[in-house]
Amino acid sequence: MNTYFFGLDFGTGGAKGCIIDLDGKVLSYAFSEYPIINLKPGWSEHDPGLYWKIACQIISQCVEKAKIKPREIKGVAISSALPCMVMVDREGKPINNAYNLMDRRALEEVEMLKDLIGEDKMFKITGNRLDDHPSIVNLLWEKKNRPDDYKKIFKALTIDGFIVFKLTGKYCIVHQNATFVGAYNLVKKEFDQEIIEQIGLDRNIFPELLFSKDLAGEVTRLAAEETGLAAGTPVAAGQTDFNASCIASGVIDEGDIQSNLGTCGNIGIIHKNTDFMYEMIAFIFTVGEENTYITVPTTTTGGMSLRFIRDKFSQLEVAAEQSFGIDAYDILNSQAENIQPGSEGLITLPFLTGERTPIWDPHARGVVFGLSLNHNKGHWIRSTMEGVAYAMYDSFRLIKKSGMKINLPIVMHEGGAKSNLWRQIITDVFNIPTVLTKQRTGAPFGDAYLAGVVTGYFKDFSKCKELAEYVNRMEPDPGRHELYMEYFSLYKKVYNDLKDDYRELSRIRELG
Repeated sequence: MNTYFFGLDFGTGGAKGCIIDLDGKVLSYAFSEYPIINLKPGWSEHDPGLYWKIACQIISQCVEKAKIKPREIKGVAISSALPCMVMVDREGKPINNAYNLMDRRALEEVEMLKDLIGEDKMFKITGNRLDDHPSIVNLLWEKKNRPDDYKKIFKALTIDGFIVFKLTGKYCIVHQNATFVGAYNLVKKEFDQEIIEQIGLDRNIFPELLFSKDLAGEVTRLAAEETGLAAGTPVAAGQTDFNASCIASGVIDEGDIQSNLGTCGNIGIIHKNTDFMYEMIAFIFTVGEENTYITVPTTTTGGMSLRFIRDKFSQLEVAAEQSFGIDAYDILNSQAENIQPGSEGLITLPFLTGERTPIWDPHARGVVFGLSLNHNKGHWIRSTMEGVAYAMYDSFRLIKKSGMKINLPIVMHEGGAKSNLWRQIITDVFNIPTVLTKQRTGAPFGDAYLAGVVTGYFKDFSKCKELAEYVNRMEPDPGRHELYMEYFSLYKKVYNDLKDDYRELSRIRELG
């Protein structure tokens, strides 16, 4: 009998899955978008019912495309974009919509925790600053604003944890994802009971902690009927989507660095240092998870900035995709390719839902600065790409300054990284070489490989380094870098000049 593994990743904008064999060959791949629900300013949600529906669809599609028998799948692993939260009752049914990583509603709860616990204490324990991203602030928001619904909450799960539950009937959260709960001790690798009690939450809301190397359980008969998987198939505990993506691209050793342009714009660097950076996000890495960490600077709307242009301002491009099969993003990209670096004086601040690293400003919003009559849509598209590159560089320069070991080149992988233009912009702004992974299945490949490790078919993750093939190496252009640094300085000044105005805008907006 043949041996295969299935991986499934849930991002902010959609889910994707794949099946691989023992040689690491991808036999099939499937992707499905789902809507991002923005009911109010600062809110960002998903319909949790779609998670399971889409999981079943993708599993079915992958098995059919691979032309294999479900019982030949020897392991399954799931990842998801963090932070996220799916609240379920005692029957495992979702309560209200799920939170995704762009939600910024719990600002009052953040300030309350800063006063109650203290920012320094929270950072010392969790290795991460206290802000609007951990689940504890969202749970406090639910407790205050929807008390009847809050009382129904049995478990607060991540998206991957929800799918693991649907597959196995077991509630769990992996240590690396527990960072995003907000009351997790990153060095001791345990929930901090004192903090949880002090802020008035119940420890039992948070599921059992497991490592990624652990098995969560097996596919139940009910799940087998709904998904088409074989009952009894082992299901791994899971991992964070960025870690899964790193595994897929062979970024697994200390100092390795990768950048993704999914919904967010990420840079991730692997290290063993526990002197965590206050401006950044840090969590446990899948490979060597006992003593290995990954620091992941994040601009909240990276690839989402371009999706926003596509969805809200590109009806013709979308129609062309539907009618002729031409990718709408490729059309947008071609419009930007004709524009010179610097977009002829147009600067975009891509803070469509606030910003995380390094400025941590939930009030920040998008700005198009310098708009003139000579500008067209291509200028706006390119300036958006440049703005995302500036936002990522703002964090990267702090990593360089920290003296952290960096193995160049930066590996570019998922999402908008397929754009040669966008990668060249990032290469020039960062002023370091970049490469692209040839095999770009992404996070679900890393999940499928994790399933093989957890079930013992793969000895470790070292083969991922061998499987990774890097292409399209780009070198920075010194002249363009110098120009971009001029624009970057102005980009920073525009934000700093508007910082107080953002808060005033937020106050006025709440009145309406």
